[in-house]
Amino acid sequence: MLIKEIMTTRIATVSMDDRLNVIKEIFEQAHFRHLLVVEEEALVGVISDRDMLRAISPYLDTDAEMNRDTETLNRRAHQVMSRQLVTIAPDQTLQAATTLMLEKNVSCLPVLENGALVGIVSWKDLLRVMLTWTPA
Repeated sequence: MLIKEIMTTRIATVSMDDRLNVIKEIFEQAHFRHLLVVEEEALVGVISDRDMLRAISPYLDTDAEMNRDTETLNRRAHQVMSRQLVTIAPDQTLQAATTLMLEKNVSCLPVLENGALVGIVSWKDLLRVMLTWTPA
């Protein structure tokens, strides 16, 4: 089975200058864990929900919240995104993706075809395939 058969093609993206309050809102409303950061249609980074949670104050929306805590939401995507991109091509196998994710310790792989962003595959996508897989 190939990546193009299981990848998500409806990709959520943000720009490098988007603020964390926008990113936080997207993660809260959507059921995914990664946002791809693009600049002029080129992939430049990835932000996971864990990256965002590390970047904002843990005191937000609590009784202990102070002005400095809400200020963490003004940070920009480029300040918290992962720039060390690990990508895969749509014609690669699921085994290649799994190996790459384990070796590079990443939880998603943006899918690039001739340099253009065409999808994303995550560890959840790989697990979904395993649910329907039957040994030959």
